[in-house]
Amino acid sequence: MTPTSRLQGLSPTRTTLGNGLVTLAKQTRKTPIVSINLAVRAGSICDPLDMPGAASLLGRVIDRGTATRSADEIAEEIDSRGISLAIHVTRHLVSILCTCLAEDFVPIFSLLGDAVMNASIPEAELATRKGEVITAIRQDDDNPFVRAAEGLFQELYGTAHPYGRRVKGTVEAVEGMSRDTLVRLHRERFAPSAVTAVVVGDVDASRVQDTAGAVFGSWRVAPSPAIPLPHAIPAAVRRQVVLRMMNKSQADIAYGFTSITRSDPQYYAYYLMNHVLGQYAIGGRLGDSIRERQGMAYYAGSVLEANVVEGPLFVRAGVSPANVDRAIASIDAELTRLRADGLTQAELNDSRNYLVGSLPRSLETNAGIASFLQTNEFFELGLDYDVRLPELLGRVTLDDANAAARRAVDPARATIVIAGPYEG
Repeated sequence: MTPTSRLQGLSPTRTTLGNGLVTLAKQTRKTPIVSINLAVRAGSICDPLDMPGAASLLGRVIDRGTATRSADEIAEEIDSRGISLAIHVTRHLVSILCTCLAEDFVPIFSLLGDAVMNASIPEAELATRKGEVITAIRQDDDNPFVRAAEGLFQELYGTAHPYGRRVKGTVEAVEGMSRDTLVRLHRERFAPSAVTAVVVGDVDASRVQDTAGAVFGSWRVAPSPAIPLPHAIPAAVRRQVVLRMMNKSQADIAYGFTSITRSDPQYYAYYLMNHVLGQYAIGGRLGDSIRERQGMAYYAGSVLEANVVEGPLFVRAGVSPANVDRAIASIDAELTRLRADGLTQAELNDSRNYLVGSLPRSLETNAGIASFLQTNEFFELGLDYDVRLPELLGRVTLDDANAAARRAVDPARATIVIAGPYEG
């Protein structure tokens, strides 16, 4: 093991096992509980091209049996300790999350390690989970909010790009998935060097390191080659797509662009600019204009998802069908004004102060700290990121934020997807 030195702030202890698995440990003593966040870099970007949704389905069955434990035995061990597992699959990660009593840390960590390394994927459990996923996909297909967002990603990236495909896949693909497909995906993508185990709570770092070594130390699987991710190509012209859902009462608008990578030095200028545009208070400028002053949206705001390659920056709004055109015109007007006039110094200062001030609140729980550390590790932000973040935000000038607006949000190059009872 190679421990790294402790730093100020959260001061997590980072350890790399001989097989490449990374642990991050942060001891807290407020309550006798421990949050565990196990993440495997095997998200939906790893789906076979003809099997979209494979990673998502694998996440559904990974805790449903191992080489030495049945699904019932796993469920009994978890339930008897009053614990619930949450398993999330994103484009890059399969994450297993739980919070347990400190006295249960070792057996629960061992159980989660067993699931990660030795998932058996029983046929009966797979059939049940496939049914659940198919139901979830059909519910998404009937949801304008989901359809608009997924449609926007498809239009921005194309279905050949992993960011343009649905994480859950399609009904046809899930129906056709066999146990062999998931076993192969697990064998190829679950390796110790792809795993980060974050443990936060009433357990000291040395015990976390010893437990991780005992559970994972003998695991020897060679990592597979990284999935190539093409850079996003920005749209050159404005496009609008309508997904007609005439049986609905509300229309959802997703209006966006590809933006920047998380590692781009301009990320913090984009972050603050977007916060002013569509996140501050009740939705930033967009929420104030479209929802509050004009009263024509159920919700309005914007999201910046900078990622490994250029992620999207997109505006979301839910409106009555009669207000779709007005809402889009209002979004156009706000973005045009932002590009032409820029932010004010007061807006920049208020957003910066809010984001710096909200950081401690996001780290009040063990689970919040674990999620923060997991994100830091994935994007290689450093063990002292919580200490450096205020300074990184503080360096952003008004000129930086306004330059980001001019680059990021040109209505003439917007991609717009409308899902709902709208004729267009």
